[in-house]
Amino acid sequence: MGVRIEIGIDTVMPERLAPFWAEALGYEIGDMDQAGTYLDLVPPESGMPVVYLQRVPEPKTVKNRLHLDLLTADSEETIGRLTSLGATRVGTPMSGSEGGWWQVMTDPEGNEFCICHVE
Repeated sequence: MGVRIEIGIDTVMPERLAPFWAEALGYEIGDMDQAGTYLDLVPPESGMPVVYLQRVPEPKTVKNRLHLDLLTADSEETIGRLTSLGATRVGTPMSGSEGGWWQVMTDPEGNEFCICHVE
C-alpha cells in the first residue's frame, strides 16, 4: 500500500465548522467518533483525501503552517459562496508568475486557505 493522505483541521467546535468545510470541498458530513474528538467529512469519490475535523481546546492564534488550496475556474462564485457561509477574504488577490491568481481566505474559525483561479 502506498501513502494515503488524510487532512486534519483543528477546531474548537467540529459540529459548527463541519457545514462550512463540507460545502467548501463538496464532501458530506460523516460521523463523530464516540469520544467527540474527530468528525469525518466524507469525499464524494473513493480515493480522494480524507478530511476530518479535530476538536482542540484552544482557539487558533497564529498563521497556519499548512493550508488547503481550492482550485476552481469559477473563483468569484466560490469566494462569494464561501463568504456567505462565514469565510473572510484576507487582503487582495495575488498573482503568480504564470498568470494564475489566488485569494487568501479564512474559515469561520480563522484557518487560512486559498481559492486559486484555474482556466
